Amino acid sequence: MIKKCLLVLFAAAVAVPWGARPAAAIANGQDAAPGDYRFSVRLTMTGLPADDGGSRDSSCSGALIAPRWVITAGHCFRDADGRRVSRTVAERTTAVVGRADLSSTDGAETEVVAVHQADDTDVALAELATDITGITPIRLATTGPVAGEILRLTGFGLVTGDSGYVAPTRMQTGLFTVGSVGTTLVEASGRSPRPDTSPCPHDSGGPYFRESPGREPVLVALVSTGPGCPHPGPDFSARVDNLNDWVTATMSGRPTVRALGMAAAALATLTVLAVLFVRRRAATAADRR
Repeated sequence: MIKKCLLVLFAAAVAVPWGARPAAAIANGQDAAPGDYRFSVRLTMTGLPADDGGSRDSSCSGALIAPRWVITAGHCFRDADGRRVSRTVAERTTAVVGRADLSSTDGAETEVVAVHQADDTDVALAELATDITGITPIRLATTGPVAGEILRLTGFGLVTGDSGYVAPTRMQTGLFTVGSVGTTLVEASGRSPRPDTSPCPHDSGGPYFRESPGREPVLVALVSTGPGCPHPGPDFSARVDNLNDWVTATMSGRPTVRALGMAAAALATLTVLAVLFVRRRAATAADRR
């Protein structure tokens, strides 16, 4: 039953992007310290098509997983009909990496030049124009999260204030407890600094990661969808531990096993059609003799 609910919620996450909700970042989180979680990325989209025919700006979060690659939520790149697309949509999409204080010039900044969507989950890879140096990428987990596990989340976007939503000055972070784990989705609920610490729209693609003393952090999931924020209880994130093969193949330019299978099936179909065409031509020629 839980697995079925998670699949239904994932379908809703893909069909109804977070951008349709009021924008906010990690609600009731805390400021990240300078130099912490430098693999965290802010993606800024400038000049997105607007419903009125004009343009608008937006942003998402993500994580650097290789010098030229950022992983984020698939729905951060969608067309006017809300469909996820394997391309940039805005006039300009910029990745800022390693900058906890948004008013500073720390870290690095470059443009996104290409987008690759995962097939069956709300995840995309953004290819950068230049390599990011001096910042250690986060590695993907090879084992899935388990119920009760504690994960940290980082993200960017608007933050809640006394007068509503305000622009952030720093990257936000918080701790979350894993609940149910599905094939593609993970439930995670706020733990610290408050039980209602929760991600919001511009945290889409933000990394949930494991922390262990003396070890590098490990990426477990990415913010996908959830209720309005702030709120107690779970939000839903996309697992990445089962995407290692796709990520490796995409970054290396190699086709995935699924893509090879689809190509083989298409080739087989074309071969059958060619044989039928030749036989028909031969039969037609025989009738004319």
